[in-house]
Amino acid sequence: MGRPVFAGMTSLKERSWCIAKARLVLGDRVVTGGVEIHDGLIASTWSGDEHPRNAIDFDGDYLIPGLIELHTDNLEKHLLPRAGAAWPALPAMLAHDAQLLAAGITTVLDALSLGDLEEDGGRTRTLRDALDALDEARDHHLLRSEHYLHLRCELSWPGLLELAEPLLTRADLRLLSLMDHTPGQRQYHDVRQYRSYYSRNGITWSDEEFTAVLEERRAQQSLHRDEQMAGVMRLARRHGVLVASHDDTDVAHVDEAVAVGARISEFPTTLAAAQAAREQGLHIVAGASNLVRGGSHAGNVAAIALARAGCLDILSSDYMPTSLLQGAFILHEQAGWTLPEAIATVTSTPADVLGFDDRGRLDPGLRADLLRVRLHRSQPVVRSAWVAGTQRL
Repeated sequence: MGRPVFAGMTSLKERSWCIAKARLVLGDRVVTGGVEIHDGLIASTWSGDEHPRNAIDFDGDYLIPGLIELHTDNLEKHLLPRAGAAWPALPAMLAHDAQLLAAGITTVLDALSLGDLEEDGGRTRTLRDALDALDEARDHHLLRSEHYLHLRCELSWPGLLELAEPLLTRADLRLLSLMDHTPGQRQYHDVRQYRSYYSRNGITWSDEEFTAVLEERRAQQSLHRDEQMAGVMRLARRHGVLVASHDDTDVAHVDEAVAVGARISEFPTTLAAAQAAREQGLHIVAGASNLVRGGSHAGNVAAIALARAGCLDILSSDYMPTSLLQGAFILHEQAGWTLPEAIATVTSTPADVLGFDDRGRLDPGLRADLLRVRLHRSQPVVRSAWVAGTQRL
């Protein structure tokens, strides 16, 4: 940190502006000070209470980097707000985008499913419309946050490879995840959870029908999973796309993920799986929603337990965007992490893992993706947000 260089004292043009009297959450400490922004980048930072003319006075609010989300299903919720009630894709995309920014998310990987084990689940019907809406909104500068893609590959779904292959050439693709939602293992180790999930989406079975569904899904897994995993990994290697495993439950799942070349373990469902992922050098993603709720809605390991065991690197909001920032503060308040360590799980660490070397920290030369955050009791509230130096909220 150096002495501030203010626009009025230099030849910088009016594209420069400042923030003062903020609590800056840096990589290793929190200091009172300010930043200068020029041309959408952080030009300098300083400590102290200096207040240049026309600076935005944060009055002690936190200044943190914009949040980076690598897995959110939130767009799918806007596309299908109720079972059987599809929403037009462009307004769904814009509503999703606005909700993300209000939650402080300035960079997002929209997680879209390639395949759905239940034919009436809706995800395969909305995929093309969602991609078209994303492209249209981006091309016409309608988005507030910066959007990329995370393709969730349902390994037991017939037709996965044919659907995936043309999408691997997209320039906005940053992550593939290997999913297997076959009932009886991983997230649905308890098959009652599988039945309950789909009943909320309007799909119900009698006991006899459900027994038949279980047999069909397991046969489908046996027929397609291994071949399609190998095909997905060939595509990922060919196009240089990062890969995550999903819902690892035991050591064998982690071993398989490492063997095929995954680098991330998303939402391990047990502490044993998370510890195996740590030992194998995988980056571990846990649910911020799990932290906010005080545990998993599906009966899996609590994210706070992963944090206390040193088995958590990145938070993801998953199904609730507002949980991301709150989850980071919960790590600070309840798991004994320093605030910089906690904020790193939603800023610098996902930036590093995903290859975003231009954001995620309050460092000179990086993009001015910035949040003004005030604590109301223990609740962090996003009061303002800037993306590449332009105020969006």
